[in-house]
Amino acid sequence: MKKISDERLVLRNLQNIKITYIVQTIGILGILGYELAQGGVEGMRQNPLWLVFMLTSVVYAYMTMSVSVEHETKMKDPKKSLMISVVVLILIALVVAYLTSITPNFGYGDGGLIGAIIFICGYIPCHYVYRLRQKQQEDLEDDE
Repeated sequence: MKKISDERLVLRNLQNIKITYIVQTIGILGILGYELAQGGVEGMRQNPLWLVFMLTSVVYAYMTMSVSVEHETKMKDPKKSLMISVVVLILIALVVAYLTSITPNFGYGDGGLIGAIIFICGYIPCHYVYRLRQKQQEDLEDDE
């Protein structure tokens, strides 16, 4: 198979992939919606398509982050942005942990566990964006 070198054909191929992804996502959401109507939330989450949908959503989000960082017009200090993100993330995790711990049938241990999970799941994308911005800053310094 020959590699496509015409930029118009490459763009058209990318647009075809985009349309295919949209149709696939709509199909998955339709099937999951049917499962939700038939078996509730638990029935929907037991369907293997739920895992496929979550996995593709996470991969798409990370790919979008790298494009967003490259598209930023104003350079941001990576360390300052990371510190602000971490402080906001800690506040959100603490509020959720507290609210969980005062909920009936939950204790401080449950609240701490959920707060820790939220912090870890939020820190990973923050650190990823930090590394992307740091790499972009290093690339700009090398060009000068």
